[in-house]
Amino acid sequence: MLVVLACGAACVAPLVLSDLTFFMRMVLAAIVVTGLSILMGYSGQASLGQGAFVAAGALTVAVGTTRFELPPLVALLAAPLVAAGFAALVGVPLLRLHGHYLAFGTLALLLMVQTAMSTFDVLGGALGVSGIPPLGVGDRVVVGQLPYVYLALGCLGLVLLVSHRTVHSRFGRGIQALAGSQTAAESAGVPVNRSKVAIFALSAGCAGLAGGLSAFLTPYVSPDSFPAVESFTYVIMAVVGGLGTIWGGVVGAVVVSVLLQVLNTISSQPGLPPTAAPIMQYATYGTLLVLALLFMPRGVVPSVDAGVGRLVERARVGVRG
Repeated sequence: MLVVLACGAACVAPLVLSDLTFFMRMVLAAIVVTGLSILMGYSGQASLGQGAFVAAGALTVAVGTTRFELPPLVALLAAPLVAAGFAALVGVPLLRLHGHYLAFGTLALLLMVQTAMSTFDVLGGALGVSGIPPLGVGDRVVVGQLPYVYLALGCLGLVLLVSHRTVHSRFGRGIQALAGSQTAAESAGVPVNRSKVAIFALSAGCAGLAGGLSAFLTPYVSPDSFPAVESFTYVIMAVVGGLGTIWGGVVGAVVVSVLLQVLNTISSQPGLPPTAAPIMQYATYGTLLVLALLFMPRGVVPSVDAGVGRLVERARVGVRG
């Protein structure tokens, strides 16, 4: 019932909201964080550089449409595939690392992607890539933000469906065993290395899809479009929403995005220094993590599920009594 209400609210919201850019960015963040939540929660792999794969998707659209004159729709469809392929390629050596070594390895990957974007002209150089054409099919071109918002919502729905199918498949059960113990999973017949690379690529594909969509929203892509703090934000969203839950990424993206929007509004009030916004942002990240670990260590979605379950059980006991 809650899922139906949430879907209905998401479909109606773009028609009544005045700031569609904020809503669009929130939906794109939910796409990225859904993939990240599966990576971290189900497979036990940490990533602080998810922005590298967002950049891969955005560059696929930007460079594909402006340099190679690919049709925008073809470039968008290629974005998650390129990001997933890139993740599979770098994942072979990178996923030999574990724990915080892997997390910092992915962060280093993001910094290398930013450096490559600044260095090579084919990727836009320091000035970036501009003039990205609008999405369209043939002579029909998408005009305005509203169609992009509904396209992003459709992509989010697809990502949630694929995530659900993946988690509840034989492959997904193997990934969950991998998170518990690699040795035990390997002894049970789970192909450890292939499974780790596959789930890493799936998570990157989600990020690449969001990146491809964001390229049409701007429409401009540069190294500054993917700061490291944005990748940290994705991790915080995943933790707040609940790692290892399908809906945790969506809930975390909504909660953190709305909170940051409120803080941006407050920090822009007259009389406050220009540094108020970043100070509030970083303070909020720290506060959110502390509160989440203290009061909702499993995240919002698992905690709410557990609370509702307790209430239902008490109601049943009361009826029986």
